[in-house]
Amino acid sequence: MLRAIAGIGALLLSGCAGVPTPGPFYGLAGAGPTGRPGHLLRSERLAGAPAGSTAFRVLYLSAGLDEQPIPVSGVVVVPPVTAPYGGRKVVAWAHPTTGVARGCAPSLLDDGVFATIQGLEEALSLGYVVTATDYPGLGTAGTHPYLVGLSEGRAVLDSVRAARELPEAQAGTEFAVFGHSQGGQAALFAGQLAASYAPELTLVGVAAAAPATDLTALLETALGTTLGDGAAAFALWSWIRVYQAPASDILRPDKLAAVGRVAAHCVATIAQAVGIFSDLQSLRPSFLLADPTQVEPWKGLIALNAPGQAPAGAPLHIAQGTKDTLVRPAVTEEFVAQLCRRGERVQYVEMPDVGHIEAGQKSASAAITWILNRFELAPAPSTCPPAGP
Repeated sequence: MLRAIAGIGALLLSGCAGVPTPGPFYGLAGAGPTGRPGHLLRSERLAGAPAGSTAFRVLYLSAGLDEQPIPVSGVVVVPPVTAPYGGRKVVAWAHPTTGVARGCAPSLLDDGVFATIQGLEEALSLGYVVTATDYPGLGTAGTHPYLVGLSEGRAVLDSVRAARELPEAQAGTEFAVFGHSQGGQAALFAGQLAASYAPELTLVGVAAAAPATDLTALLETALGTTLGDGAAAFALWSWIRVYQAPASDILRPDKLAAVGRVAAHCVATIAQAVGIFSDLQSLRPSFLLADPTQVEPWKGLIALNAPGQAPAGAPLHIAQGTKDTLVRPAVTEEFVAQLCRRGERVQYVEMPDVGHIEAGQKSASAAITWILNRFELAPAPSTCPPAGP
């Protein structure tokens, strides 16, 4: 069985031509990295930052799923205004799906990365430092743990730590998180992990647009759609490597090459995404032998990576488009309802006629205003119904 899984993994890893190749900045020479999570390994100036700000590509440490130090890349953007006493407040951006190939790191887009960070100019205008992790395995070596909440959440929190070690940032300990789609899941996990993983930091709020929450429900509603099949193929490709989960029980053998071709694409920009659609069609009519939400260990792994199973860690702002066909509104509404029943403070914002891809951009202004109010210690609004007697 292990030999069969290894063969499947090798096949799924093939065919990555056309993806940007990370340069020496993203690699480490010699033995594996050592140091504490969030330690800044290196930085370099990145041209093209907006509004007179200064940007840096960064390489920092995080903790892998085995608790060992791993390098993670990303971007830190510093506003032009003078830092206040106590340091600048930080907004940690968590990006949506860009792909699972190593070259799909947003920081590899050079000055194009700034267009992928939603709410960037608003946050800079308020004097906030903005961090934008790539997540592990994007830019740096190793498999990207796609939709693996623990990995994403740690990478987000460690980006804030790394900014605090960047002298130019003059970052303080207060921070908020904002993420979209995959990044919404990352933001929610960062909130859940913050108090135990990064107790020296002070989290004031978590904003999420169209977040991946109940992965079981999302798979059930999204499989068979173009975006849903793409996300599922990315996840299966990743989890076969990350968790050594067997593919032979759920993937059709005649579709393995098609999954590998899909996993070779990046989708951070429209230009990148155009190329994936023909390969997505080759997954049809179905690339699955069985429903992964019903087959172990896949069923347990899907449940493990659903946020909302621990305290949120801070007030929440969740935005959802009504025309979203990947993260269905009903799934997000039920997630919010569960949070409300647990007593969390949640502001739920419905965005009429907004689909999945534009949810981050459409929600950004309101999210940054909400974050401003959390930094200013205003009472967090809640749309949850009043608790019963």
